[in-house]
Amino acid sequence: MLKTRITEMLGIEYPILMGGLQWLARAELVAAVCNAGGMGFITAASFPSPGALRAEIRKTRQLTERPFGVNISMLPALVAEELTEAFFTVAIEEGVRVVETSGRNPEPYVPRLKDAGIILIHKVPAVRFAKKAEAVGADAVTIVGFECAGHPGLDDVTSMILIPRVVESVSIPVIAGGGIADARGFVAALALGASGVLMGTRFMATRECGAHPALKEWMVNAQETDTVVIERSIRNPARVIRSSAAARVLAMEEQAASLEELMPFIRGEVGRDAMLSGDLERGTIHCGQAVGLIHEILSVREVIGRMVSEAREICRGLGGIFEV
Repeated sequence: MLKTRITEMLGIEYPILMGGLQWLARAELVAAVCNAGGMGFITAASFPSPGALRAEIRKTRQLTERPFGVNISMLPALVAEELTEAFFTVAIEEGVRVVETSGRNPEPYVPRLKDAGIILIHKVPAVRFAKKAEAVGADAVTIVGFECAGHPGLDDVTSMILIPRVVESVSIPVIAGGGIADARGFVAALALGASGVLMGTRFMATRECGAHPALKEWMVNAQETDTVVIERSIRNPARVIRSSAAARVLAMEEQAASLEELMPFIRGEVGRDAMLSGDLERGTIHCGQAVGLIHEILSVREVIGRMVSEAREICRGLGGIFEV
């Protein structure tokens, strides 16, 4: 067991959290992370209705007795406003312990979450947003660097810089995401002042993840240069697998394509079909540069267990460098 502000706040063994992997963050994977001592999040945007999310929460409870969370993206292009409201209601009614938000300011939902005793973690890509999250009542903040899968923000600042900048700028616990896939990144994040880490790409390449085997095989053989950032032209940068689908989006952006023109190629359902079918050219698939650090498919328990045991070895080795 490791003790940090995040393990104490969330009631977990290890300060290792699974990112909100849309379409993949289902009960089996979430429960596996929790049972291995970390915390997983069901991604609300994966579900077409509040009832479907409620069913997945209850299914997860059948697979783990440990605390888990729900990720709620508030991007209007991703989830309709009324559906976002309904997702918050379901999380509250089901007594979910933790809610992770992203996409925009969570302030309108803070009173309801606080009244329900729910811990709020807000995910951001920049220092200014972390400070705002603290100001509106977030209990912890996740900072994601330019290396991350999904949406790294507009500033192109890496985790090595962002983590200590956020730590020195807020008083609430900081969770580090982006570029972390093993014990080395885990220890580095803690050394930079983070109270925990968030991983998405590493958990995609696990046995419990529902991604197609062809995607997992691609990840094992991929290099850190095999991702690319798209959607800059619409001010919603996204890091995805370098593929013909991504190249098509980039070409359209060079021709000043509108959001409406891009949407058929970047909407979540297209990425879902690519991830689940194994046809990696079918649509854009979110993936971080940490894919270059993944060399085998492991169980979730093996991923977390190795991170913790190897982190201890790293810390022992570092202790031998310095004279006391």
